Amino acid sequence: MTTTLITGANKGLGHETARRLIEAGHTVYLGSRDAERGRAAADRLGARLVVLDVTDDDSVAAAVKTIEADGGLDVLVNNAGIEGRTADGGVIGAADVTADDLRTIFETNVFGLVRVTHAFLPLLLRSPAPVVVNVSSGLASLARMTTEGTPAYAYPGVAYPASKAAVNMITVQYAKAFPQLRVNAVEPGFTKTDLNHNTGIQTVEEGAEIIVRMAQVAPDGPTGGYFDAKGPLPW
Repeated sequence: MTTTLITGANKGLGHETARRLIEAGHTVYLGSRDAERGRAAADRLGARLVVLDVTDDDSVAAAVKTIEADGGLDVLVNNAGIEGRTADGGVIGAADVTADDLRTIFETNVFGLVRVTHAFLPLLLRSPAPVVVNVSSGLASLARMTTEGTPAYAYPGVAYPASKAAVNMITVQYAKAFPQLRVNAVEPGFTKTDLNHNTGIQTVEEGAEIIVRMAQVAPDGPTGGYFDAKGPLPW
């Protein structure tokens, strides 16, 4: 039985990923900052709730103890993330972005991802086929962001793309450091979720496809890569 933890899974892409992996036979821990919402989602899906705030050391440590006591972990999906739009749904561009804006986004998207990965690494390394999936974005691709005519090129925000570019680099370095892990970054696509104020153009079912696929990657499968549903992406 494969045991999987998905952060930020009480809704959106994380919720759909949990649903699909449970269907595939995984035992899924649904990570949620909010205990009440997390319990409702876990009950709905048949998942196990673990209250988990990726920005809080104590919360992460408690989650590790819970999952270790239950037998360990095979797959970690670092899904929790924020984009940092304004109240009216706008994106903070280069003229207005502040260091505090970046700090807020990086606290969840980058430091939170590293906090969780570091804490669960000892459990993952005990698994015979450990997998880490880091949910990135097409906006992390420098090639796309610098190519006129692409949707990414037109995106004016600074903090979110920078955070996801950091996620890509972290993915590469973990993959090199731990060759026994399958560690990959994935681009779900512009999916309609609360993260982007539901401005996305595809469904969570479509967006979760690559996350689910890479969560089930074979022990001899790719590692240190960056993928969307169609295949490898340019860095």
